[in-house]
Order: sequence, then structure tokens, then C-alpha cells
Amino acid sequence: MSASKLSKVETGKLSPSADDVDRILTAIGVSDSVKSEYMDAARAVATEATAWRLIQRAGLHKAQKKLQEIEATMGLLRVFQPALVPGLLQTPEYMRAILSRHADLTEETVRQTISARLERQEVLYDDSKTLRFVITEPVLRWLIVPPLVMAGQIDRLISLTRLPNIDLRVVPITGPKHDIPSHAFVIRDDRSVTVETVHAKVVVTDPRDVALYVAKFDGFAEHALFGDDLSAKLESVRDELLQ
Repeated sequence: MSASKLSKVETGKLSPSADDVDRILTAIGVSDSVKSEYMDAARAVATEATAWRLIQRAGLHKAQKKLQEIEATMGLLRVFQPALVPGLLQTPEYMRAILSRHADLTEETVRQTISARLERQEVLYDDSKTLRFVITEPVLRWLIVPPLVMAGQIDRLISLTRLPNIDLRVVPITGPKHDIPSHAFVIRDDRSVTVETVHAKVVVTDPRDVALYVAKFDGFAEHALFGDDLSAKLESVRDELLQ
């Protein structure tokens, strides 16, 4: 943490995030009981919203690097995505198509962001981490990219399901539903949830709120396809696209 940021925290000019509090308490070396007390307080008041335009202004590739640092310290990742293929599972072609929708992004920005996201994907091969993904079937059929590109993306998903530390599930269109896929969210361990809205990224750290998202994720995972049923669904959708 920079000296200037720490100074602003100490003088009350900047409210620290739960991650900031964790880093400060760790650096000071307080006891576990004291750290637990202050972390509970920090999480209870910390709901941070950062507008996408500010993230873009600071550099999308830098945001990817920050996520890579966070993911390096976590043990369990849970991603629910009803709209598009999660970033960690995307092919470069899919990434480019998603980013190129934004006319204000330069080619250099797109290239740097793709490169940084591909570096993030190294976490997929870290056996010390458990990575769980639940997506809805419309994600596989939403042609934000050409059919052949989407077919290649699904092939990528099929290959990743073979990794022992990755659990990918798809909520099918058919059958009764128990919940509504309101929006995407990412849970890192049981400590924080990132919610992506149209205008901003919201980070939630209150344990009570985190528990709500964990329950929602588990509910969708319970009603999703996995194993042989998942393989059959992925291959069926891919074959449709190839035709």
C-alpha cells in the first residue's frame, strides 16, 4: 500500500476497503482475535461500487492484473453467469468480440486486456484451488460472436471440464425453475462477492450478504447439469452451431 493511501486512511480522508483493513492488520501483526473483531466490523460496513468508466480510465488491463493478484490468494472461486461465458473460461476470440463491442476502446487497449486475461487463466491449472462455475444454457446460445467462434468456445469449455479442480455446470432451459438468474456474481472464498451491473462493479463483504449469494449459487448448482449430462448438452449445442 502506498504511503499516500495509508495517510489518507489514517486521517479519515479515505474509507478503507475490507481488503485494506486485512492488509493493515496483517502488517501490524495483531492477534487472531483482534483481527477477527476488526475484520467483522470492516466487512459489515463495506459495500464498494466502482463505475466501469473509472475502471476503464485507470486501465482495463490493470484491473485484470488486480484480479489475478486477488485470485492468487484465494482457495475457492464460485462464479454464476447468466449472460456470457465467464472471463476465466473465454477463448481469445470470444474475449476480442466482447471487448470490441465498445467503440471507445482502442485496439491497443483490447490487446492489453486480452493478454492480461489470458495470464489470469493460469489459475485454472492450480490444483490447490477449487474453481466452480455455473452458467445458464442461454449463455451457450447467445450469438454475441459468430457460430463457429461460439462452437470453438464450447470446445474450450468441454476441455476444461476434464481438469480435476474445475466444476462447470449448466442450468438447462427446460424443466421447472426454483430461482431467477438476476445478474452475474463472483464469490471468492466466503469473504467477498463481486456483482457486475450495467454501470458499475459492486463489491460486497458483509458476511450476511455474502451468505445470501452463496445460497443462491448453491441453489443454481443443485439444479444444473454436470458430468455426463453436461457433456451431452455441450456437445449437442456445439454440433448445432457447426451446422
